[in-house]
Amino acid sequence: MTQLQNRPVTRREGLNRRGSLEPRDPRTPRRATAVALLLACATLITVDQTAGALDPARRVVGEVFGPAESAVSTVTRPITSLPGWFKTRSGMKDDLAKLRAENAQLKQQVRTTDYDRNRLAEYDGLTKAAEDLGYAVVPAHVVALGPAQSFHRTATIDAGSASGIKPDMTVVAAQGLVGRVLRVTSTTATVLLIVDSDSTVGGRSSSSMKVGFVRGGQLGGDSLELQLVDQGATPAAGDTVVTWGSAKAAPYVSGVPIGKVTSVYSSVRDSSKTAAVQPYVDFGALDLVGVVVPSGTKSDRAIIDADGRFKK
Repeated sequence: MTQLQNRPVTRREGLNRRGSLEPRDPRTPRRATAVALLLACATLITVDQTAGALDPARRVVGEVFGPAESAVSTVTRPITSLPGWFKTRSGMKDDLAKLRAENAQLKQQVRTTDYDRNRLAEYDGLTKAAEDLGYAVVPAHVVALGPAQSFHRTATIDAGSASGIKPDMTVVAAQGLVGRVLRVTSTTATVLLIVDSDSTVGGRSSSSMKVGFVRGGQLGGDSLELQLVDQGATPAAGDTVVTWGSAKAAPYVSGVPIGKVTSVYSSVRDSSKTAAVQPYVDFGALDLVGVVVPSGTKSDRAIIDADGRFKK
């Protein structure tokens, strides 16, 4: 009897799949408890869907944990947004670089608009001059201004013998006569300007058709001096003076506008009348000029023919 009382109490055992007894794990929830919990969850879900019974509880939880969630979000936002910030910053840098390049290009276009417009007008004027004169011209740009040997007023152009240019050819601009070719290289030519003191051009008054000589450097500046061969004739103020031409059109072809008579005065040495002539060409702004050449001249560049067309 005493042995039975002192015998330890054994845990309830059950049969396993093999039919032997094994103790039950106390951590395993009872089946009834699990079923009760499932029923309770189903009941709460049903009640919440139909009557919103859990709304007060949700509201309380939101009021308690909402500020904490907001604070955590505020603290972590700078960290979580770092990848997007770097990506956005890189894109902004690219956009800024593109905008700066476009802005620089637009500024350059604005700066060169007048220059391009003037050059286009010069080409149009030179084309018209070729048509009016009835001669072909080789277009060239002035690349230097300065003295050449004993001459004081010369210009260097970027076309030479390879372009069909030879000495003693007439050089014109859209506005009128520029000068004549002194010497050439294969790629350049030196032009004596009509305002040089050693320049003499045969000129004709448009109103009287009287001929004379137009000389440069006599009156100072870019003014020219016209002295008629007929000393009894008087040039009229406002008259246009044009070239009368040379034998074989060298060094000057006929009919090229030289300038306009601004005043007339008498010479002290003789009783002849002399006219001051303002040239049509602005020699301080020389750029595009044309060298008069015979039609059919072979050139390394396009030539403006007598009909105003460019021909290669």
